[in-house]
Amino acid sequence: MSTLCLLLGDHLSLNMSSLSSINKQTDTVLLCEVKAEATYVKHHKAKIAFLFSAMRHFAISLQDNGYKVEYVHYNDENNQGSLFAQVQYMVKQLGIEKVVLAKPGEYRLFQDVETWTAKLNIPVVVRDDNRFMASEQDFTDWAEGKKQYRMEFFYREVRRRFNILMDDKQPVGGKWNFDADNREKLPKNLSPPEPTTFPPDAMTKDVIALVKEEFGDHFGDINDFHYAVTREQALEVLKVFIADRLPKFGTYQDAMVQDQAWMYHSHVSFYINAGMLHPEEAILAAQEAYYSGHAPINSVEGFIRQILGWREYMRGFYWYFMPGLKTDNYLQAVNALPEFYWDGKTDMNCLSQCVKQTKEHAYAHHIQRLMVLGNFALLAGLDPEQVNEWYLIVYADAYEWVELPNVSGMILYSDGGHLASKPYAASGSYINKMSNYCSHCHYSVKEKTGPQACPFNYLYWGFINKHKDKFEKNPRMAMIYRTMAKMDQTKLGHMLDDADKFIIKLEQNEKV
Repeated sequence: MSTLCLLLGDHLSLNMSSLSSINKQTDTVLLCEVKAEATYVKHHKAKIAFLFSAMRHFAISLQDNGYKVEYVHYNDENNQGSLFAQVQYMVKQLGIEKVVLAKPGEYRLFQDVETWTAKLNIPVVVRDDNRFMASEQDFTDWAEGKKQYRMEFFYREVRRRFNILMDDKQPVGGKWNFDADNREKLPKNLSPPEPTTFPPDAMTKDVIALVKEEFGDHFGDINDFHYAVTREQALEVLKVFIADRLPKFGTYQDAMVQDQAWMYHSHVSFYINAGMLHPEEAILAAQEAYYSGHAPINSVEGFIRQILGWREYMRGFYWYFMPGLKTDNYLQAVNALPEFYWDGKTDMNCLSQCVKQTKEHAYAHHIQRLMVLGNFALLAGLDPEQVNEWYLIVYADAYEWVELPNVSGMILYSDGGHLASKPYAASGSYINKMSNYCSHCHYSVKEKTGPQACPFNYLYWGFINKHKDKFEKNPRMAMIYRTMAKMDQTKLGHMLDDADKFIIKLEQNEKV
């Protein structure tokens, strides 16, 4: 029986479950650059270039390892335009009797794949996606019967199971979580090392030319493309992070600095989410750095929590709550996404910085995504569908399984609290505490009302007041509502008025 193994653009690993039983003499591996997947949202140019180049390089690795590979380039004559049409074409061309693939990471594509057996009239076998350490069933078993689904407790369970940073049954260092040690502002005299970059080779240059020609109207810059596109390069990114940035990563992981995009972060999410690195090898490398005395516990635990905690949790959460998670809108947010999310043209320096860096690099670190771009979207009541689409478009590590629960659950509280115990809402004082953005801003973070006041300040209290009925009984927000009740009511009224006026300016597409 001849089998066609379909590898998706983020399944770039020789250890994929879909490859596990492939007969190298009789079976065929298919990779294809199809229009439907590149354009169902208008992905960042650098994201498309990264994935197409990584796919082309991976096809060579497959051939070097003895696999028969059919690779369909974007402009090939036999490119059928969609995954199903391409599979259908190859089944007929090659006389295929079975199709196998690992489970797609997006619900929409998985729903489509489930119809393929009937359409093709041959077996289509969908295997578990083994780019994760915990299975979907692991999350389901953990979540069943719970009223709250907090990442911290899922994280502890998988830490125990995989014996990561454990001292017998207790966490190394005496605590599960060292997040309280990881909130320092970057000192002025400290400069993070430059990120690991790679000049584009001939294959990548061809892809960049293709992207400029075919996707010129997509968001983002591509002239400074420098990402890893092979497993060997991805391993080098991980190696240099462990050596150069991990020791200070924890302390400054939440810090933001004017014109500094990369900081002490690892930048390996691109490669883990595309299958080029396995999460366990990143986790074990960090753990070894702790045991060897190279990096402190707060940095190592913080990095491991992002992967073994958040990444594994988000994937399980996504599949557990889909498809409802896609349409949840608990706060009934309906405002349109402002134009400055695309062009960065706003007098709010923090937002301008984060958008411009996103446009340049298809990257921003987690606090920029959560507490600047996301915080504004929450406070301004932006439509979850539009916000989710933006995040999916602009980041090279974004796939719906990780983007949607982060945005709808963590950023926008659209799911009504399944993921977060309270909204991640903050005034300008948080941004000022964690960055130097405010010292370069048109607005004053110290002002609460008036034309020079930081919009985050009055939008914060506008949000708190608007959703009082939903949050005043939340134990984690009780102090906020007590503070609001004690405020000078005239001053509060001015802030609420300023918030309303600001939203109107957004609606009228005025510069803010």
